Amino acid sequence: MLELALKSGRGKVLEVLCIGAHCDDIEIGCGATLMRLAGEHALSVSWIVLTSTPARAAEVRRSAAYVLRRARRSNVQIASFKDGYLPAQWADAKTYFESLKRLPRPDVIFTHERDDRHQDHRVANELTWNTFRNHLVFEFEIPKFDGGLTQPNLYVPVSRKIAERKFTQLHRAYVSQRGKSWFAEETLRGLMRLRGLECNAPGGYAEAFHAPKVRL
Repeated sequence: MLELALKSGRGKVLEVLCIGAHCDDIEIGCGATLMRLAGEHALSVSWIVLTSTPARAAEVRRSAAYVLRRARRSNVQIASFKDGYLPAQWADAKTYFESLKRLPRPDVIFTHERDDRHQDHRVANELTWNTFRNHLVFEFEIPKFDGGLTQPNLYVPVSRKIAERKFTQLHRAYVSQRGKSWFAEETLRGLMRLRGLECNAPGGYAEAFHAPKVRL
């Protein structure tokens, strides 16, 4: 299989923007990919979480610090929108997204998949495309009660070591979520193993994305 590699348009630093509706979405959707990129590039990451509580905000910062510990630069922003109510807060959310244009121009954006059945996830995706219209956007997937996982078209293989780091840091950082059935390591491992199988990943693990618009 022919492999394609990210290349920064600004020389040495790869600018990445991550947008998650909830506190653990970014790590679940692309945590291993970020760890791999940080090991292969001079990485600068803007990490945006749209909904949170004070307790969970502390978890986010601990988790992001771990995932991005090899990044050149990182900037974590946690907004104050209400969990589960993003569609009803559209105007305020749009204003917030416009403020993200003041961040360094991203080479690649990671956010939710456009057909995700969770209402907050869909809003995050729609406002990402509405705000960043000439960018490379990779849409990640989140396993959940609503179902809705579909066939991705972009795969990022990762080593078993990186996959294990992802599982470990999620468990350590998000103490508040340990009792949730969907937060089980077996679920996350199973999805990464399935995506690893689909792309014939050398280490057996991969994260998968939807890339609706890619220019070669």
